Amino acid sequence: MSATGSPYDFDLITIGAGSGGVRASRLSGAMGARVAIVEGTRVGGTCVLRGCVPKKLLVYGAHIAHDLEDAAGYGWTIDGARHDWPALIAAKNQELERLEGVYHRLLREAGVTLLEGRGTVVDAHTVAVDGKTYTAERILLAMGGWPTLPDIPGIEHAITSNEALDLKELPKRVTIVGGGFIAVEFAGIFNALGAEVTLVIRAANILRGFDEDVRQTLSHELEKSGITIRRDCQVRSIEKTPAGSYSIRYAMGEEAETDLVMYATGRAPNTANLGLEEAGVKLNERGAVLIDEALTTSVPSIFALGDVTDRITLTPVATAEGRCFAERQFNNRPLVMDYENVPSAVFSMPPIGTVGLTETQARQRFGAVDVYISRFKAMKHTLSGRDERTLMKLIVEKTSDKVVGAHMVGADAPEILQGVAIALKAGATKAHFDATIGIHPTSAEEFCTMREPLPEPDNAHTE
Repeated sequence: MSATGSPYDFDLITIGAGSGGVRASRLSGAMGARVAIVEGTRVGGTCVLRGCVPKKLLVYGAHIAHDLEDAAGYGWTIDGARHDWPALIAAKNQELERLEGVYHRLLREAGVTLLEGRGTVVDAHTVAVDGKTYTAERILLAMGGWPTLPDIPGIEHAITSNEALDLKELPKRVTIVGGGFIAVEFAGIFNALGAEVTLVIRAANILRGFDEDVRQTLSHELEKSGITIRRDCQVRSIEKTPAGSYSIRYAMGEEAETDLVMYATGRAPNTANLGLEEAGVKLNERGAVLIDEALTTSVPSIFALGDVTDRITLTPVATAEGRCFAERQFNNRPLVMDYENVPSAVFSMPPIGTVGLTETQARQRFGAVDVYISRFKAMKHTLSGRDERTLMKLIVEKTSDKVVGAHMVGADAPEILQGVAIALKAGATKAHFDATIGIHPTSAEEFCTMREPLPEPDNAHTE
């Protein structure tokens, strides 16, 4: 028995020191709980080490190539500009080390014990870390997700987004398999920095699940920028050539040569070989942990949050769930996570911001909707000469006049949609948007000036 009189070593053991696990652990520790967090690699998780943060730093670096090109239209002559890929990677790594240090300090300040090693669940109250066992009144599963690869000949020659963030040099030709947000983001990075990029997708278009106008707009912009999209296409095999490049054979028999093959065909919950099912924790067919609104699994003392539950796999969702968990378990505040109107972004080139329902989802839920669309060339490009157009779209439920979806493709879309998301969360109507004075001249003001809905289509968009 511990010094506190508890029969357990800790009040809480969290497995996984990513954004959600760290948030839940440090808040719980600050509330007086005795907390340990288990991590087998570095503290920070996907977002800090292998996802959002390093990827966006590379996006910033790549986008400067566009800024240099655009500068000529504003009278600038920039001679001798060149890019040093290893320097960008080194700078990115230095920032990740700084952020990891911040995470370590947050845990220390909250009194959280870091248990370094691979954690597995032994039973409802016991966790093993590299062979040593610890007990806790509650166990929180926050192991996140991991990229998946298909079982095809030569798949060992492919990389995932994990390795793409640490390439020693920039390849001249890149083939990216997949059409989701990770695929289009890396396509933009490699393309802007001068690589010849091909996107290979099984479907007819990229970004399944996004609004159809958003999908069409971004695919058109990617192709205008020089990215090749091979639609309705599957890779049969990959072989390494004597010259060190790779030969890709497609299902229809064609072959293509490339210098790098990257797969971005999805991620899976990181639940394999952790003893979960043996301990009674129920998983779905994809290996995701099943939970209720209180984040409780099928075992009452075991909880889960974030990507390991495979619901809305976004870092801010995981951190919000972490707060709900800590408040409910250690501060007697039964908070429940609200998954309505969660905004998200794709840091493609140009980027996407979105919140609420797609047009198809809105028609399925409400039947009658009004759709407002604005397409235009941003003011910056009237002088830069860049052939890039912006899309802005609002979806309004007719009966209530409530705005139920907002979508944008274009410069600063994620920054703009964050503010629009607040309006949707507050239940804003189209009349509220119309009554708001726009900030001129900006792209964002278009959300306040769209007056005429589109004519009702004979057949609504299908996705």
